[in-house]
Amino acid sequence: MGDGLPLTKEQTSSVGHRPALSEALEFCRDGDVFIVTKLDRLARSVRHLGDIVERLEAKGVGLRILDLGLDTTNATGKLMLNVLGSVAQFEREMMLERQREGIAKAKAEGRYKGRSPTAQRMKPQAKELASQGMSKRQIATELGISERSVYRIV
Repeated sequence: MGDGLPLTKEQTSSVGHRPALSEALEFCRDGDVFIVTKLDRLARSVRHLGDIVERLEAKGVGLRILDLGLDTTNATGKLMLNVLGSVAQFEREMMLERQREGIAKAKAEGRYKGRSPTAQRMKPQAKELASQGMSKRQIATELGISERSVYRIV
């Protein structure tokens, strides 16, 4: 993009709302080129990628992906984008499948314990804060655990 919107950086979970991306896409104007460093940082699935590309095309905006040297302002770039998007989604699904298989195997062997119970480690501190008259909501904020966990502990 030309001058106007500064470079932005966004860090969020794989399912969280991405306000910086939405703002950047909204800002694009006819003739701009939307530039990202890596394809997997832009879209979460082939469908999501398709939605973004469709949105950009409707505004007359190209897409360039730096690490792939990909530019959708030409037909070859559009084809490659769709192929690479499909491969990236396939890789992600394979990784998740291997992860599920590994967890199932570890559970069967009695080695999988899951996430450690963070709130239970905070039990003494939570009880101390409660005895000082602090509200459950304040305790949760203070200890960085959910309010629900405080109710279970106290």
